[in-house]
Amino acid sequence: SLNEEARAWFLKIEQGDPEAMRLFDWFREITLREVARVYDLLDVHFDSYAGESFYNDKMDRVIDELTEKGLLVESQGAKVVDLSDCNMPPCMILKADGATLYATRDIAAALYRKDTYDFAKCLYVVAYQQNLHFAQWFKVIEKMGYEWSKDLVHVAFGMVSLQDGTLSTRHGKVVFLEEVLQKAIEKAAEIMKEKNPDLENADEIARQVGVGAVVFNTLFNARIKDITFSYDRALNFEGETGPYVQYTHARICSVLKKAENVPAAAPDYAKLDDEESQALLSVLAHFGDVVLDAAHEYEPCRIVRYAVEVAQAYNRFYYEHRILSDDAGETAARLAVTRACRGILKNALYLIGVAAPERM
Repeated sequence: SLNEEARAWFLKIEQGDPEAMRLFDWFREITLREVARVYDLLDVHFDSYAGESFYNDKMDRVIDELTEKGLLVESQGAKVVDLSDCNMPPCMILKADGATLYATRDIAAALYRKDTYDFAKCLYVVAYQQNLHFAQWFKVIEKMGYEWSKDLVHVAFGMVSLQDGTLSTRHGKVVFLEEVLQKAIEKAAEIMKEKNPDLENADEIARQVGVGAVVFNTLFNARIKDITFSYDRALNFEGETGPYVQYTHARICSVLKKAENVPAAAPDYAKLDDEESQALLSVLAHFGDVVLDAAHEYEPCRIVRYAVEVAQAYNRFYYEHRILSDDAGETAARLAVTRACRGILKNALYLIGVAAPERM
């Protein structure tokens, strides 16, 4: 009976019933206010913010167009697009009671986005459980005659589970991201207070390091891989982690700060013939290819693992050689490599939404 009541209220929202819209707007405002706190922690901002309800008055176009093109057929009172020629179940557009479905709204949104932004690619970052849903309505767009259907991309990712089972909001088995981020920030603040008690702007740097640790950890493995959430792993600051890469960037900034008063000289690149320098240069040379591969495959872990590789190579270089030596040409060459490392690490972290503090 509750399911029936829920369906009835959903239809009221679509029909613009005043009481249904009052309740909907109230819940929406509370929800957006809550998630805004998490977005602020992540330093994520939106140029356009249009939820499902934004498309309520844009679905008639979908239904009219599908009808005109002879694609909408009736099935047990509902309206569907037959996809049997593509070896897929039919894509339901209207329920028997006239209410729309996710597919209807997704098609309306795609048409609006193409008209408004004329996108080169439209990416849908949604768990792989929805593979069939996206395959179905992408095919509907294609059947409607839109050649840009090929530019709709489902960027699927794996599921996150707890050690005792899958996360489920309905069953109360959840780990709140805000809680994870706050714990990571607190841990970063404790470590920095111990190692650098006089650090300026410590609270903001703790946020950057704590949030960076969680984001970096999440993106370290291939996106399609299922992961089991662990606080120990999420809050690990040792080894191949975000804080390790951020600390390397801060170390580089410190080296370059010390070098500000070094007299300018022509770099003697012939002095970079040692094993560590050559290994570092080789890694740096691949940055462009790594970024292109990550973009083409929608795979942020390529950037994450590359950043670790750069940090490791630079630290070997740093420990084995004096950057500021008595040889002006050698010093200029090592500083040039150091500057290149700083730029690449900062850009790599930027591409995955992680800050690059200059001090830690």
